[in-house]
Amino acid sequence: MDTHPIKVLKYCPKCGSAEFNKSGERSLKCAGCGFHFFINSAAAVAALVTDDEGKLMLVTRGVEPNYGKLDLPGGFIDPMESAEDAVKRELKEELGLKVKALKYLGSAPNEYVFSAYTVFTLDMAFQVTAESVEELKPMDDILDYKFYAEEELNYDDIPAPSIKKFVKDYFQGAKA
Repeated sequence: MDTHPIKVLKYCPKCGSAEFNKSGERSLKCAGCGFHFFINSAAAVAALVTDDEGKLMLVTRGVEPNYGKLDLPGGFIDPMESAEDAVKRELKEELGLKVKALKYLGSAPNEYVFSAYTVFTLDMAFQVTAESVEELKPMDDILDYKFYAEEELNYDDIPAPSIKKFVKDYFQGAKA
């Protein structure tokens, strides 16, 4: 099944017309009302949290897509929310973690398939200093968390290409 928005979206979200047709490589246009829909990336954040030994926290996903697989804590940025505020909110929601400091590291594109619909994302990674990594509690959409040294990690357990890149970059930087 093709989950690309051009294949999935069949009706104009403004007027409901079925004359909602491809108009370029990343847009659809309604022949009825003229509404032009562009397929853009959604913004998301990923937090790199470490313990005192320099091990990196990975969480186990508790929701689809990729239920039971490894991920970095984080998620989508809410409308009118900054990336920094999203990191703080997501860590509080998912783990009860309070952020002491954070630093932007970089970004990577990703494809997030949910409900048979592809959401293209731009994932932004942040190095996070936590107030404490003691007594965290998995909540929201995560089942568990664990701190990993690179040799304890199987990269095949991290399905998202952007997250895999951030984790590899972290461990490469830790070796330098």
